[in-house]
Amino acid sequence: MRKLTYFVATTLDGFIAGPDGGDPTGPDGFFTVTPDYLEHLVTHYPETLPGPAREALGITATGTRFDTVLEGRRSYQVGLDAGFADAYPHLRHLVFSRTLTEAPAPAVELVSTDPVARVRELKAEAGGGIWLVGGAELAGALYPEIDELVLKVNPVTVGAGIPLFAGKAGVSPQTFTLTDHTVLPGGTAFLSYARATA
Repeated sequence: MRKLTYFVATTLDGFIAGPDGGDPTGPDGFFTVTPDYLEHLVTHYPETLPGPAREALGITATGTRFDTVLEGRRSYQVGLDAGFADAYPHLRHLVFSRTLTEAPAPAVELVSTDPVARVRELKAEAGGGIWLVGGAELAGALYPEIDELVLKVNPVTVGAGIPLFAGKAGVSPQTFTLTDHTVLPGGTAFLSYARATA
């Protein structure tokens, strides 16, 4: 069974983007891409770098963790606004949206049906890991299906913004077990957690 991993950058106070939902690594963002951070991604998660970054860095490694990436509509819009209709051409790319009627790129699969049902179908297929890149509303919808969290905890607080999970009704505590951790010299901590089994 394939696993769904929410691999996402967050602030110390649990926000993945500012209130406007813009790119937190962009010119007006609050996440700083330091050389050690980039090196860690290239070494351990090369498939999570967008196609243009992979090309600029000469990365050809396919990666060993993920072969599929999932994005919500707003997360996808960040790439579109930057001019990339398919920011992850090296991965199977699914975008969950009820507003888009046509995929802006031929290789992007639009999903307008129930996210949980679609992810369960993906999990039952053969293949590598499934990466949930964001955003918060899709993460909230897929909350019961997330098998692993890999949090890139940046040494910054913002006070307000878009949380790790949004749009989920009610309180539903889930226990995760720390499986790996790396603290980079620049201060970012990569924390891996697996959903605890009963």
